[in-house]
Amino acid sequence: MAPEATTSPDPGTSSGPGTSSSREPLRLAVILGSNRQGRFGPVVSRWFVGRAAERPDFITELVDLADTDLPTALSSRPGPAVRAELAKVTERLAAADAFVVVTPEYNHSFPASLKALIDWHYTEWQAKPVGFVSYGGISGGLRAVEQLRQVFAELHAVTVRDTVSFHMAGTHFDDQGRHKDPAQADAAAKSMLDQLGWWGLALRDAKSVRPYGS
Repeated sequence: MAPEATTSPDPGTSSGPGTSSSREPLRLAVILGSNRQGRFGPVVSRWFVGRAAERPDFITELVDLADTDLPTALSSRPGPAVRAELAKVTERLAAADAFVVVTPEYNHSFPASLKALIDWHYTEWQAKPVGFVSYGGISGGLRAVEQLRQVFAELHAVTVRDTVSFHMAGTHFDDQGRHKDPAQADAAAKSMLDQLGWWGLALRDAKSVRPYGS
């Protein structure tokens, strides 16, 4: 009997690692971590979202914590008011393939609003990459980023090495929120997004083959 004919899989339809799933854009959630009155964060986040939106490998969505009011007191059985606040963000975090956290530095750390968002969630962060855009005074928010790396490591997330940091942030943007001299900042954003894209694809493909075990 003649051997049964075999057909090579069509690379345009295969769902294995490195094929069609890899070519789908990553869903990137940009989290604006400050909800403080008079915050500078919207200027920084608009600039960064504009950079990310130029890339075909990402579908970008802004998650602004000023639109939520999560309490710092955690509960395994939140009441209706807290569930309503969680409903604004939880599904959006779960759907994301990758995150960028836009954070200021308050007293050598990051905002309580951001910690509340992180602590109210767990599996939504697991086996996903996280990048950082920080801003502040002379430190550029980098001390907040270093603390956030430890927090996300505990949640089984992968933080990428390169960051975007604005020292004396207000001096870099004009009154319309445009960066005055964007070449260096644009290059930093590209480097960080390149790393985020690599990890995002690698982790998404790995999870499509084998569920992540924490």
